[in-house]
Amino acid sequence: MEINLKNKTAWVFGGSKGIGRAIAIQLSRSGANILLVSRNKTDLIKTKDELCVKHNQDHDFISVDMSNIVLLTKTIKNYINLNSVDIVVNNSGGPAGGPAHTAEADEYLSAFNQHVLSAQIINQIVLPIMKRKQFGRIINIISTSVKQPIEGLGVSNTVRGAMASWSKTLSVELGQFGITVNNILPGATKTDRLIQLIQSKANKNGVSSELVAETMRKNIPIGRFAEPNEIAYTVVFLCSGFASYINGVNIPIDGGRTKSL
Repeated sequence: MEINLKNKTAWVFGGSKGIGRAIAIQLSRSGANILLVSRNKTDLIKTKDELCVKHNQDHDFISVDMSNIVLLTKTIKNYINLNSVDIVVNNSGGPAGGPAHTAEADEYLSAFNQHVLSAQIINQIVLPIMKRKQFGRIINIISTSVKQPIEGLGVSNTVRGAMASWSKTLSVELGQFGITVNNILPGATKTDRLIQLIQSKANKNGVSSELVAETMRKNIPIGRFAEPNEIAYTVVFLCSGFASYINGVNIPIDGGRTKSL
């Protein structure tokens, strides 16, 4: 089965590092044009240079803070190639760790802005374009906390759940236009975010980061952390015509760690 996304344009948010970067690279290898969106211009340029250009592809990037809702709206609406979008990958770094009951209201508001509201803003911009084409793929990179809350990530658990419910609602509303909306739920994946979480837990408990990492791996049936590309491959499939009847689902990619169905 060969996936060909030639002449499709994918907007990949958080596309300069980690899972987002891997998704952008794999989508480009399948022929898609890529628009990378994240804060760090240096990382954006580096990632853009790694994208495949075998099919006369046109790649671009936008440097903007997704938590700044006003600036995000203005920047995307003024993008020169605004009418060229077929795929949107909503992906953003997770909130800081900590219990839910001690988190300040500002922490919840900031996370909600960065994840749910930013995705809604992008959604309102791209939907008229996708509806005209009668084709669209909206894929949200969330977390397995949608199915099973993760200890020590109170704000993240809360906001990820909101994102999942938003996505499911959209899938019902937009299916009639040939637009599918699905969620990817990555487990522990080799990214800077995982390194930070491991180090934070090690510092809190006064143990080595190696011990924390080993304990985490023991709770994963496959016995290891995911590679970012293992998340990206599923995203590429969901963007293809082979997945045209998959809509409104949460797909855990976690080595079997999540205990719920």
